[in-house]
Amino acid sequence: MTPEPTPPASSRSSSPGPTSDDAPREQVPNPLHHLLDVLRLERVGDGDGSAADPEHFRGVSVHQPTGRVYGGQVLAQAVLAAGRTVPDGRLPHSLHGYFLRPGGLDVPIDFAVERLRDGRSFSARRTHAIQHGKPILSMISSFQELQGGIEHASRMPDAPPPEDVPSALDVLGGIDHPIARFWSHHSAFELRHVGGSLYLGPDHEPTDHQMVWMRSRGDVGDDQLLHRALMAYACDQVMLEPILRQSGTSWVTPDISIASLDHAMWWHRDVRVDEWLLYVQSASSAQGGRGLGAARVFAQDGTLVASIAQEGMIRVPAM
Repeated sequence: MTPEPTPPASSRSSSPGPTSDDAPREQVPNPLHHLLDVLRLERVGDGDGSAADPEHFRGVSVHQPTGRVYGGQVLAQAVLAAGRTVPDGRLPHSLHGYFLRPGGLDVPIDFAVERLRDGRSFSARRTHAIQHGKPILSMISSFQELQGGIEHASRMPDAPPPEDVPSALDVLGGIDHPIARFWSHHSAFELRHVGGSLYLGPDHEPTDHQMVWMRSRGDVGDDQLLHRALMAYACDQVMLEPILRQSGTSWVTPDISIASLDHAMWWHRDVRVDEWLLYVQSASSAQGGRGLGAARVFAQDGTLVASIAQEGMIRVPAM
């Protein structure tokens, strides 16, 4: 019997949970528009930005068939909340976050932003994502004005164009299961794995590298803060996959448990998530029920736009 596809549970707040068969195909007629609505945070407090009186924002969540909040969503919302408090013209260039608890879909998420520093060029913010009075994510992010300086970037490796690579819809579109429908029809991003995905089984030639083309399913506009937040949203889907490839496991390995523990991200240049981006990924180590994934992200013209690292918990009962 073909195993049921399991979506990438790539953060502690999106770890495998009970699935639901009551997610109709027409529930989210335009997944990208729905995601953009979710990312429009409401300001609910006018604190002074100190640790004792942070600024407060509130957001809701995208439906997930796992019944848990997707961790990339919380990252994106935290970036946007912090970005609402910095001087005009400063964009995020790095974040470092820890996933602390699972998030639930039943209540909104509150974002408390502390103003750690506003210098002549940089601003630093600490953001806590909170449900039921407890943090589910703690993140520090740094913002910078546009400045000149030394220019250097790694070169993009050779890769087939995205048009020649099968999509998630090609792989999962014919499977009548709520999780398969979610990733093939209801996802706001289109993913195309070079050399094949891990949705339905392991890689037959284990390797600690992979490449994935990714873009949003529609135009996002020109707000660079939003594009960078959406990159944080999207990348959380794939960051731990090279570890699965190397170990001969996949998203459908029985009783596998996967959850990201921390996430670091550096934006080097402006990015557009509504144009194809190539994620060139690797996994340098796995041990003690944890693994480290990394990615360099290139625009289709070869420009390096971001670097990402994530450590996650990966537990397989037989190992």
